[in-house]
Amino acid sequence: MEDLQLWDFRLIDFVDVFLVAILLYYIYRLVRGTVAVNIFIGILIIYFAWRLTDYLNMYMLYSIFDGFMKVGIIALIVVFQPEIRKFLLLVGSTNIAGKKGLFRDFKFLKNNDQTSTDVEAIVKACTKMAASNTGALIVIERNNNLDFLTNTGDEMNILVSQPIIESIFFKNSPLHDGAIIIDNNIVKATRVILPVNNEKNIPERFGLRHRAAVGITEKTDALALVVSEETGQISYLKNGEFVMFKDTDDLIKKIKDDLR
Repeated sequence: MEDLQLWDFRLIDFVDVFLVAILLYYIYRLVRGTVAVNIFIGILIIYFAWRLTDYLNMYMLYSIFDGFMKVGIIALIVVFQPEIRKFLLLVGSTNIAGKKGLFRDFKFLKNNDQTSTDVEAIVKACTKMAASNTGALIVIERNNNLDFLTNTGDEMNILVSQPIIESIFFKNSPLHDGAIIIDNNIVKATRVILPVNNEKNIPERFGLRHRAAVGITEKTDALALVVSEETGQISYLKNGEFVMFKDTDDLIKKIKDDLR
């Protein structure tokens, strides 16, 4: 019994485990809802199998898993290139003391589970603009700071409301070109120029607004809403992918869930 050191658990060991848990949590958030989540789970299984075979002295299996772990890191960088970029953006834009703090996503540390962004007003504005075939591109900021894009447009500080969004994208408005960026229920910039994704194959019926929405949601963890000027269709994009929804209520629920 003296050989078992179950209670020899130092404070630094607790910090080590806690930091690893945070790291895994943020990695999971980045790949959640994408095909990469299956790869992430597969990597965890292989890692635990690697550690288990080492502990049980299963030399042949351990050598196989060990070779994979040593060489596989190069393949992982290629496979997870978009996710690694998002993770580095997340780390670089983290402000521990601010609203984008390190612990903002841990619900058990918060009393209020509701998002501060008026999602209903945004979706209602999109629905009304869709009825009149008014084109719009709305980007909702999450963890990754998008200040590097605001200087491509006009910086604003306007509280989000349905009339405000509709007036911005009104066809005769000088602000209707480009995208708007919403952060914490504030329109922080209008006429923003977003990076357009020309590599990903998307249906030809989608234009530059949709390609820009794919680009920004693929490079960052932002959410994007697009109203097609040609068809009046509303599209919701996350992680560079189109998210399907049944109706406006379902769309509102999906956005709220993604903002939490």
